[in-house]
Amino acid sequence: MTSIATVAFGPQIVAAAQRNGLDPTLLAAVAAQETGGPGSNSGANVVGDGGHGDGVFQIDDRYHAFASTPAAMDPAQNANYAAGMLSGLLQKYGGNVHAALSAYNAGSPTATGTTTDWGGTTLGYADSVMTHYAQLSGSARDAAMPELATTSASVNQLSTLASSSIAMPATPAPSLPTTQQQTQAQQSAAQPALKEDFYADGDDAE
Repeated sequence: MTSIATVAFGPQIVAAAQRNGLDPTLLAAVAAQETGGPGSNSGANVVGDGGHGDGVFQIDDRYHAFASTPAAMDPAQNANYAAGMLSGLLQKYGGNVHAALSAYNAGSPTATGTTTDWGGTTLGYADSVMTHYAQLSGSARDAAMPELATTSASVNQLSTLASSSIAMPATPAPSLPTTQQQTQAQQSAAQPALKEDFYADGDDAE
């Protein structure tokens, strides 16, 4: 089991999560999904998705003006932008993690989104994020989410658990201290948050 303290850009991810009222492990799992892959719980600071996905969280320059700025390749600012977007979606969907993750990737709370092959089992975006989450979760989560904390649980079990719409309490709307986050709010209001994983497009971020 990997600890969030050991993943790439861990301090930036934790700071962004705390600033936006998110579980740092959940944000780290999104980074792992976007630019890590089934074999890695660490994201990478790369350009993917045919040149449109920027940074650790693959912010898409076709939908987010922030992604066209140099700040998009700064892991701290990239993480902060992604955290603000995910926090807003969690609030929008009443704390439903599965719905928020699906919307983060594909613009719809019920979308399967980008699929990932986990050793012969194909998972949709939200279920794949939650598999990374399970691998990143420490023993502190065992009591609250024993299924997620059990490292011997099969991918199918984790998929079923994530599909059951695990909910987190909705957090107040985060403050938007940066110009980049203000841009994000404007972009989100105008169009859905469409995302694509770097590695799921046939590229390998590792």
